[in-house]
Amino acid sequence: MLAFKAVQGASWLVFSRFVGRIIDFLTLLVLARILSPSDFGLAALATSLVMIVDTVLEVPVTQALVRLPSIDKRHLDTGFTLGIIRSCLIAAIILAAAYPFALFNHETQLMPVVAVMAIGPVARGFTSPAMVKFARQLGFKQTFILELSGKLTASIAATIVVLSGGGYWAIAVNSVIASVVSCIASYVLAPYRPALSLSRLRDFASFIGWFSSAQLVSALNWQFDRFLVGGLADRATFGRYAVANDVAVIPTQSIIGPALQPVMAAFSQISSDRARVKIAFLKAARFAMLISIPACVGISLTSDLATDLLLGQKWNEAAPLLGILALSVIPIPYFQTLYSVSLALDRPNIIFRLNTADLLLRVVLLSLGFYLGSVMGVSFARIALSFLMFGFYLNEVRKLLGLGIGEQLYNLWKVGFAAGVMATSVWFLRQELAAQQLNHVVELALVAATGVAAYGATLLLLGMRLIAGRGRLELIDRA
Repeated sequence: MLAFKAVQGASWLVFSRFVGRIIDFLTLLVLARILSPSDFGLAALATSLVMIVDTVLEVPVTQALVRLPSIDKRHLDTGFTLGIIRSCLIAAIILAAAYPFALFNHETQLMPVVAVMAIGPVARGFTSPAMVKFARQLGFKQTFILELSGKLTASIAATIVVLSGGGYWAIAVNSVIASVVSCIASYVLAPYRPALSLSRLRDFASFIGWFSSAQLVSALNWQFDRFLVGGLADRATFGRYAVANDVAVIPTQSIIGPALQPVMAAFSQISSDRARVKIAFLKAARFAMLISIPACVGISLTSDLATDLLLGQKWNEAAPLLGILALSVIPIPYFQTLYSVSLALDRPNIIFRLNTADLLLRVVLLSLGFYLGSVMGVSFARIALSFLMFGFYLNEVRKLLGLGIGEQLYNLWKVGFAAGVMATSVWFLRQELAAQQLNHVVELALVAATGVAAYGATLLLLGMRLIAGRGRLELIDRA
């Protein structure tokens, strides 16, 4: 019953992110056909600074409250106060860094763009902490409404700005309006009377300590390639890299990440029973990779079609980057599952340790990749980094849950094999279609249908089934 409830919650989050991504795609289609790669490069630079400060100062109010046995008004007041302190720090640091950042990148336009984009994370700090009650109950319908209202309003505003000749400001407006509207909507959905208090700080302190350390390193991980490419490549090249990366991470951000968010709450409710946690982890990891592997491989194999259809011909040079970067995303859902179980078991130090290893490897590999092959070299280096880190994930699960590396890999072999059959089928089909010069929409539809059929049929032949009904939704292996 718990698993079904978690899946119900996950379905709302996945649907929310899916609809949000559709809105993002529509916005991107409009912006990409009017703005240049250089415009996206400038906005991506500004976003990098804002995101790294936002991530470093992340206060895991929701995660901390979800894991507590019970919460009261004072917990909400403490979470709200921490959010306000965070927002003030974000505003101060970003405003102080805006001028030197613009000077370092030789872009005077960066300073006002950075200052405006800082409004987004500042607004999120004022979100109603009462929204956590829905997360604790594994109910995420309200999250869907919250995100939809923000995305839709932001898309409309950005479209108006770009059609009015606002240029790259449309990207900034899209980011800011989404956060501001979502903040306002949170008080409609989860009424809360603001009050300043730190009386329950002790319940946050130990969790925030390790989590904040992990977030500091994680922020450097997420943004290092952008700072590297943005600082050494021209703006158009950086713009193509940034957009290709944003498209590549769609499977993890729009589907898998939201689907795993209720899993942490589910893990927390069974954390005292390690045998159940082991089984739950294997199921969650396999389900995450069931989506991740074919989605990433599919994007990689059709990157040229996707780029041309979505962005237009002036973005064709981004296609090879997208094809490579999509493959580097494959192992991330395994980390997302490990992330959820680590927090549920009150072991955020594991996340810090993994992020530190990731950062050290990232600095070396990506720097070497850029030296040897510019942005293409960085993209290939990210594939090497991702699969090296996958080995670290397997080892940390072994130590945390007592699941052997062989047992973990065996849990995934059928998914990997089915994805291999899918990739082979798609590759041969594309070779056959190459001489026919089909319309790209028709070709993409044929290729996608073939890939889905090959993947699904292989899984069925290998004995994997999705069982639904009577309070149960589970992926099982009958072979």
